[in-house]
Amino acid sequence: MSYLNLGIVAHVDAGKTSLTERLLHHSGVIDRLGSVDGGDTLTDSLALERERGITIRASVASFPAGDVTVNVLDTPGHPDFIAEVDRSLAVLDGAVLVLSAVEGVQAQTLVLMRALQRLRLPVIVFVNKIDRRGARPETMADAVARRLSPDVLPVQRVLDAGTPGARVEPLPDDGLRAWLAGESRRGAAHPVLFGSAVTGVGVSELAAALGTYLPVVADGGGTAEVEDPPSGVVFAIDREDGRKRAFVRMRSGALQVRDRIDLGHGKSERITGLRVAHRGTLDPRSTARPGQIAVVQGLATARVGDVVGPQRPGDERASQFPPPSYETVVDASPGERGRLYAALSELAEQDPLIRVRRRGEEITVSLYGEVQREVLAAILQREYRVDARFGEVRTARTERLVGTGHALEIKKQDGNEFHATIGLRVEPVAPGSGVTFELECERGSMPPAFFDATEDTVRRELARGPLHWPVPDARVVMTHSGYSPRQSHMHQKFNKAMSSTGADFRGLAPRVLAAAVRQAGTVVCEPVHRFVIELPEDTVGPVASLVGRLGGVPFESGVGSGGIVVMRGEIPAGSVAALQRDLPGLTHGEGMCRTEHDRFEPVREAVGA
Repeated sequence: MSYLNLGIVAHVDAGKTSLTERLLHHSGVIDRLGSVDGGDTLTDSLALERERGITIRASVASFPAGDVTVNVLDTPGHPDFIAEVDRSLAVLDGAVLVLSAVEGVQAQTLVLMRALQRLRLPVIVFVNKIDRRGARPETMADAVARRLSPDVLPVQRVLDAGTPGARVEPLPDDGLRAWLAGESRRGAAHPVLFGSAVTGVGVSELAAALGTYLPVVADGGGTAEVEDPPSGVVFAIDREDGRKRAFVRMRSGALQVRDRIDLGHGKSERITGLRVAHRGTLDPRSTARPGQIAVVQGLATARVGDVVGPQRPGDERASQFPPPSYETVVDASPGERGRLYAALSELAEQDPLIRVRRRGEEITVSLYGEVQREVLAAILQREYRVDARFGEVRTARTERLVGTGHALEIKKQDGNEFHATIGLRVEPVAPGSGVTFELECERGSMPPAFFDATEDTVRRELARGPLHWPVPDARVVMTHSGYSPRQSHMHQKFNKAMSSTGADFRGLAPRVLAAAVRQAGTVVCEPVHRFVIELPEDTVGPVASLVGRLGGVPFESGVGSGGIVVMRGEIPAGSVAALQRDLPGLTHGEGMCRTEHDRFEPVREAVGA
């Protein structure tokens, strides 16, 4: 048996969930078609997805295409859920990029295609909705070549486009198909197919094309690939009936129930349950083989991105999407705050790009945008029975150390009421380096638990600097340490008033750290996005002025094919929404903008918005 792990990706509303349903129906996996509008599609299983008509969480289904078993991941199209797309791309063999024959290439289409190209994934372009009024399939190949990739080649033509009777027929072959198959499987060219997920036209041709133009993986049967130690990548985590499930893309070897596996967290864990994607369902199995998608229970410490077993090339395909640029404060009634934090922490475990910070009573969550905030609120209410109150979405800023600072407090001296001596030095490091904690004092100078308590507290306290933003990058060095050994009065038990405990170090460390950070000084930084704007030539001046008013800087402009100007530059993340809001009015509705996180820089206020 051969397997193909396939991603179906698209701009929102291009029809990818409907296309997935049609492929499952065509293969006989489901006997009736669901619809997004009707809220009864197989892959949109989350109640909120059915209600909103959008895909929020990546889902997996399986269907046969000839002698190939296709595991299809129906991924979100809304930019607020790009993290779900990112995690899906990491385990794919190939992808179908869906476009609408009416709306054409859109901003999110460009973002997705660039991500697929960076990962060198083979891609089939499928132009959907050829039966809709206004469909322009005859111009789509040119638009795809201009805006997505010049290495595209249509293998069909469309007859009676824009009518319910629209249909497709193959172009003359002349040996072209065999050449294109080889080029496509290595990601050097992209076939373009046409059809309609609603009428089913072109879907059988697409299903047949999957095994032709995309690479497949054999499970190896009894070969060495199966006999190798099991290896795979955890690409998603969720819970079913309160039990944690890890979705694993198998690369080699075989996983079996009751196996003990190593996730690199310092201990092995036993598999207690195993399911494999098969014909639209997750079937209980005793073994998962190479190429399969396995849903594994029993991995309590599993995290997205973990490598199962020994690491192999391709297991750590780098995440291409940046962390969120926005955040919001979340609150609930006093009696629900503990449950709120626990629920958010669980959701952050499922999506590592949702970052939760807690300082005192304030809980902050990082996000991609407004829609994600609304969805998160609904999930908290429906799945966790917590009525959360979300504040306004704001730019997620950070603090960067500008110098070196040092502070020292000696136990029971100069107002230090703790049985602990702590000296800390903080130093700036390059952005993206993270926080490191090192010792200049002797590790044997006091029990390891006291060093651990100090380090844990330092890392937690750096979630909020003196200007109330996180300090994500710093070198922290413990320069001095000291403690009071266990003591007791004669014939009495251990006396906390005379001896050090972990609480002494957890209580003193925030004060020493704060003093060191204040001495070092910090500057507030904001996320800066790179932008690419495609616009008519006669609108360059007004758009450049808009970018400047919003605090951005256009670097260069050049005329592309079709007289479209491509403007590149950078802009503060907080101004992206205003740019996207005002761009259509300045460009006669023809402007298209895509942005992506680049770096954090000291805050620069916009001249006007």
